[in-house]
Formats: sequence, structure tokens, C-alpha cells
Amino acid sequence: MNKNNPNPPYFGIAPDRAEVELGDPLGSADFAELAQRFANGRTVLAARGMDTEGKKHLRLFSTWEITRYMIPVAQAHFRRVLKANPDLPQGSAQVEKGSKWFTLEEVLTLRQYFAQEGAKHKDYVPYRPKGLPARIAAIANFKGGVSKSVTTAHLAMSAALDGYRILVIDLDSQGSISSIFGTKVADEWQTIFPLLARHYAKHLMAENQARLSRGEAPQPLDDTLDEARKLTASNLIQSTHWHNIDIIGAQLNLYWAEFQIPVWRMGARSWKLWDALTDSLAQDGVLDDYDIVLLDTPPALGYLTINGLTAADILLVPTGASFLEFDSTGRFFDMLHATFQSIEEGENIVARALGREGLRFEWDAVRTLITRYDNSQQAEFAALMQGLLGSVLASERQEFTALIGQASEQVAGIYEADYRDFNRETYIRGRETFDATYAMFKRLVVGSWRRAEKG
Repeated sequence: MNKNNPNPPYFGIAPDRAEVELGDPLGSADFAELAQRFANGRTVLAARGMDTEGKKHLRLFSTWEITRYMIPVAQAHFRRVLKANPDLPQGSAQVEKGSKWFTLEEVLTLRQYFAQEGAKHKDYVPYRPKGLPARIAAIANFKGGVSKSVTTAHLAMSAALDGYRILVIDLDSQGSISSIFGTKVADEWQTIFPLLARHYAKHLMAENQARLSRGEAPQPLDDTLDEARKLTASNLIQSTHWHNIDIIGAQLNLYWAEFQIPVWRMGARSWKLWDALTDSLAQDGVLDDYDIVLLDTPPALGYLTINGLTAADILLVPTGASFLEFDSTGRFFDMLHATFQSIEEGENIVARALGREGLRFEWDAVRTLITRYDNSQQAEFAALMQGLLGSVLASERQEFTALIGQASEQVAGIYEADYRDFNRETYIRGRETFDATYAMFKRLVVGSWRRAEKG
């Protein structure tokens, strides 16, 4: 209400004026123009932080950051080691006699040096048992707006700063995390789609061999399947501006997979579509080349999400601290139960008839995580959620801070923000919430590896 009119704004609406404000009617063809406006805006916004060639570059890291967050040594000792070892990366000063700044690649080199020459009891390199495959984590919820892509991106960046080799796989045709990493994806042939198609093609070829042995005609492989058989994960993986983060990106055409997969399934009922991503990553050596694989899933429980969930060792479910988001997340778990139990029951009927071991889906850890948290407004509801969910709800909260807000505007992660753009204490507080989330996640990863080590 304004002081000149004490009535609420929905009183006294004049029909003739309302009709004028309505504008001309829009038809389906007008959506193309609207889509183009958004596409133009997306291009402009996504270009923030890119150079003239349309590429992103990761900022440098100061001695203070390195010794506080990345390599556990005192600054004075760090400087002494560099002075005594001129062959090591020395960094660069942005002003004469100023502080030294280092690229992430240089930091990783220094980390390896300290791991070989430094105190043996310190965690210079993160825990990674030899001979075991990468741990796969899926970040999923069928409710949009719960920060799935932001959480995935920050976990990838945190783990990269910690020294792990990361592969991010974007399963969401909206391509949000692809945008965060500045990834350009021309069509579905640069997404995960060819790996799913190749898995089906191999199954169909095996079935055709069985058909021929029975004197039956084989099913033909179309051009899509023939093309997919030529591709491996190495053809799809793109490097990012982070030295130890690679990505398989996504774009709108990936959504076609949601329609194509059930068609394939109808053509070969025995095809285990839920194993397509897992098997393909293993066959292509991806799980040996990386330490952690992060799957950013669509806001729907479709075939792409099912593939991501079945591939995962760890499932993280971001949610907000509100009734509607809590309720929606509960329904998500209800759908997970119905979906995977249905698959298990269908497969195990056949397994029992053939005397084979039954199918059972299992995850090393499942955690829900509160995102976009406002302690002044949501503390009571978050405590209620904790009481109801217990240890399944991570005690860490991803708070929304000025640091996070600025990073979002720049289509970047908070770890890409230069702390000199903030009061240092503001930067430290902004990091704390995501550092704590990563610590929680790292405990799950390390625990999963340890369990596998023990057999």
C-alpha cells in the first residue's frame, strides 16, 4: 500500500486498463522468440569470467591460501622450502617484491614434493588406496531449485583443491554444471548418450548371436548404434579450466535419451539398462583414471537419473529447510523405493527360476543435505528435520552468504572467487559452510574406500 491509496493493490483494478496491459495474444510460434531471448542472455551471462576466445581461466592462489587450505605447513616453512629448492615452482609476484601467487598445477606439484619429503604423519596428499576404482557420487532430487548443480560443482572444486582427480558427468539436459565449468557441448554425441547407446548395441549384438544359433533372424543395428560403437569415454571427456577436473557435458538434446532408452528396452527386454553407465565407465578405464566421479542428475526420476543412481557408491540429496521441500524430498525417496524394488523383483523372478543370485541395489552411504540455509529463519525447522531423519541428514548446512551470491552472479564457484574482493573474514566465513560440506563428503568417500579395502 502507498500512503496516497490505503487500499491493497488488488482493489480497484480497471478492466479497460487491464486489457491494455494484457498485450497481444501469443501463439506457440512466439515461444521461439522468447527462447532466443533467453539463449542470447545465457550466452552473455555464461561469458562472464571468460577471455576473448570464450575460455575460462582459474585464478591464482596465494601463499596464505595454500598454507591455510591446501598444504598443511606454516607459511615461513613453505617459503624456506621454496628458497632451498629453486627447481620447484616459485610462483609469481603481481607487484615487485609482493606476495607469491601460484597456479593450481603448481600447487599440486608442491603438494607432491611435500608428500615425498615432508613429515610422514601429515596429509599432504588425500587418502586414495591403490588398486580400487574411483568412488562415484550422485547428487539427486527430483525437486528443482535445491542447488544440485551448485553442490556438485563445489564438491568437485573442493576435492580438486584437496588433490583428487575429478570427473564430473552432467546428466541434466539443462546443462547447468556444464555452464559453471564453461563447457561447450555441440549435440548429444558429446554427452553421455553414446555410452548408453554403445552398451545397448553390445547387448543387442550378443542377443543376435543367440538368435543366429537358434536359426532366427537378427535384429538390425541402426546408424545411431553403429556410430556409438566407435566411441569411448575418452571421446567425450573435456578438460576444464581446473587442472584436475574434467567433464562430460550436457545440452538439451540429451533429453532425447529419455525417449530412446524405453524404445531400446522394448526391443530387448533382457537389456539391463540400469547398468549401462556403470559398465561403460568401467570398460573405458574411467574408474582407474580418476579418484572421484560426480554425477549431476536431472530434477526427475527418469532413465538418466536411474543410471546415475545405480552407478553411484554414494547418494547425496540436497533439500531446503522448508515444509514443501521436506515433503517433496520424502516423496523422492518413496519413488526411489518403488522404482528400485520393482526392478529387483522383476529381475529376481528370472534369477530364482534359473538358480542365479538375485539382484540387490546398494549404496555405501545416503545423505540428505540442507542447502540455501538461513540460520535466522530456518534453525527451528532444520532442527526438526534433524530429529526426524537422524544421521541420514548431514549436520552440516550450506548457508547462503555474500560470497555465494557473488559467485552465482559470475556463473562460478565460490572457490573461484578472489578473497581480495572481500573482507578476509567474510571470505573465511563464506568458505566455512562449503568446506564443512566437503569434509562430510570426504569422510563418506574415505569410509567407502576403507570398507572396500577390508573386503
